[in-house]
Amino acid sequence: MWHFKYSEDYYPLVADLDADDAVQSMRALPQHAPGVSCYHHSVLVSYLSYRICRRFGLDARAAARGGLLHDLYLYNWLDKSTHPHCNHAFEHPLIALKHAKARFPITEKEADIIATHMFPLPLTRPYGCLESFVVSTADKLCAVAELLRLVPHLTGPEETATPCLSTPSVVK
Repeated sequence: MWHFKYSEDYYPLVADLDADDAVQSMRALPQHAPGVSCYHHSVLVSYLSYRICRRFGLDARAAARGGLLHDLYLYNWLDKSTHPHCNHAFEHPLIALKHAKARFPITEKEADIIATHMFPLPLTRPYGCLESFVVSTADKLCAVAELLRLVPHLTGPEETATPCLSTPSVVK
């Protein structure tokens, strides 16, 4: 769907996650703005976090993987009947972490990224590493970009026939 400049370096870090049915099922879940799925939001957060961490010598792999899985809660957050006993804003990071741990080998850093990405909402879950701060900040920036309909300006042209990650292409 989007062309990412460093996809040849980025994609191998998340390819196993992207191939998973649960991650792909996020395509059917709405996110912050019409036309942006939970999957597409998570890809944007993942890639932006990867780029920032790579630039500053942080763990870009953990940021990419944690960023892609940070919203792996797997329900329609806009429909309260799909999660009646859950305060989404506060609890979805732990639900996403539970799903991620059930499906993938998650490092301690990746777990921290997923669990703390909504800080400061749950004040009891502060960041445990700089990568968590990066992903959390990228999450908020991407949400604003989605709401302001800036995503096409950030990602380049859409190609509806190809998935975001499955067929990486490089823009020079």
